[in-house]
Amino acid sequence: MPSLAETAGLFADRTRSVFCQALLDGRAWTAGELARCAGVRPSTASEQLSLLIKGGVLTEERQGRHRYVRLAGPEAAALVEALASYAPDTARPQNLRESVRLSAEARARTCYDHLAGQLGVVLADAMIARGLVATDSGTAVTAAGRAWLADALGYEQPPGARRPLVRNCLDWTERRPHLAGALGAALCATALQRQWLRRVGSGRAVEVTPQGTEAFRDLLAVTV
Repeated sequence: MPSLAETAGLFADRTRSVFCQALLDGRAWTAGELARCAGVRPSTASEQLSLLIKGGVLTEERQGRHRYVRLAGPEAAALVEALASYAPDTARPQNLRESVRLSAEARARTCYDHLAGQLGVVLADAMIARGLVATDSGTAVTAAGRAWLADALGYEQPPGARRPLVRNCLDWTERRPHLAGALGAALCATALQRQWLRRVGSGRAVEVTPQGTEAFRDLLAVTV
């Protein structure tokens, strides 16, 4: 198992950090796609990806000639998001396209398999205000919250599930927590499946549809 220093060292490289942040969209990318995203040669991308895979941050799948990589799981995604939230907010968009992308991601985006940005924080606040999630001694789903998950989203936590039902994930743009865990994943998956949200471009940004505005108002008494 890699030591703390070895794990921290995996993120002390611009190319590897760009890869990890790109993979926060929860999808699998090819090495070539990540190379273009980071502006490096394919051979460089392959070398850096091998380090991240060996360190347990990424996992790979091979289909024919293609090599796909993704974050190793929710814990790896939480680590990347937490590190991003501690980084000084000094980056400036280099062009109009990048500025539009960053603004869209700040409003609403996926963080691995749950929702982040202003939307994620607003929905988290609404769940707490309605008593679906309690924060008085840690973060936990209440009995009312479990009933809401089953009725509104059709989700019930399977017996013996290892993933926590809910946990806080520090949002790197809002500097406040949004909700991850099985609850966050169920909400995100349902919102995309029922077309309450749609993806914007090829990145992490999502936007609320008219159906979503109505659904979030009905389910959580919140206007988004």
